[in-house]
Amino acid sequence: MKIGIPKEIKNNENRVGATPAGVKELVRHGHEVYVQHTAGEGSGFPDEEYKAAGAEILPTIEDVYAEADMIIKVKEPIKPEYKLIRKDQVIFTYFHFACELELTEAMLESGAVCIAYETVTDRDHRLPLLVPMSEVAGRMSIQEGARFLEKPQGGRGVLLGGVPGVKPAKVLVLGAGVVGRNAALMAAGLGADVTIADINLNTLRHCAEVMPKNVKTLFSSRHNIELELPDTDLVIGSVLVPGAKAPHLVTKDMVKLLKKGSVMVDVAVDQGGCFETTHPTTHSEPTYEVDGVIQYAVANIPGAVPYTSTMALTNATLPYALRLADLGWKEACKRDPGLAEGVNVVDGKIVYKAVAEAFDMAYTPLEL
Repeated sequence: MKIGIPKEIKNNENRVGATPAGVKELVRHGHEVYVQHTAGEGSGFPDEEYKAAGAEILPTIEDVYAEADMIIKVKEPIKPEYKLIRKDQVIFTYFHFACELELTEAMLESGAVCIAYETVTDRDHRLPLLVPMSEVAGRMSIQEGARFLEKPQGGRGVLLGGVPGVKPAKVLVLGAGVVGRNAALMAAGLGADVTIADINLNTLRHCAEVMPKNVKTLFSSRHNIELELPDTDLVIGSVLVPGAKAPHLVTKDMVKLLKKGSVMVDVAVDQGGCFETTHPTTHSEPTYEVDGVIQYAVANIPGAVPYTSTMALTNATLPYALRLADLGWKEACKRDPGLAEGVNVVDGKIVYKAVAEAFDMAYTPLEL
């Protein structure tokens, strides 16, 4: 199979779809790999390393899309890429369709096969291709939250861990999935007073057993969140409904309960955000204010640490990419029902139910 790895063109997105090591493995399996010139530079992988791995370097993004039967990316295609995608071409990347109507319509029109990292499942019904970036995003949410709590960044001027004689900051983490647990662990490691909230009592029991002593658990309800907000310095939104839009756990009115200069980091922004006031931002302009509260909603948080992120992502995606390339997408999905869960759009039809429901569009089961 001919596999293309284009350079990411989303704002400040420095990750790349595969490392040279990943390319070498694809080539070893007999596939042709085309990498766009400088695609890996932002992650610390120069063209020479891809050449040494057996890839052919192509000068433009148009060349890569034109040659490839399958495109391996990191982020969803954006408008300049729509016209490059053709019928029956496999696009393997993060899509987050449920909050992007224009993207969904463009991919339907293209006739491509869109396989979304974020809805692929494993035998235990986990999301193996979302986990590595969720781990990065969860840890970075605290790093960024701590930064924007600083006074020069517009925050309250609170040190997350406090010092002897001064209480630490209070952190509220909404959602105890992979992002939430990593955020809670990072905040706890810095010495913050952490509360992690979820609606799954078994998950909360597990957190209570394994988290450090400065992490408390809370059942997530509007009432409980409203009680927590007035004393909270940093709120992390990390709620995920696979393939669907995130619920709004903090409304516009609830934002007013926070102190001026508090910070809200919405890691669920890719799925529409779990704060009602969320709208996507970029690494170049990461924040805005609502009622004096700093809102951080960068849609590609792991893109700020591209070397770590690209290595972690390739570790997870490569086995699936090899199956798709070795067997073709249809046979690979027949053999692996979890990979089939990743197929969202095929031949102008939506085959993932949550995406169809998000836009009130027709749903066609993949087997049809």
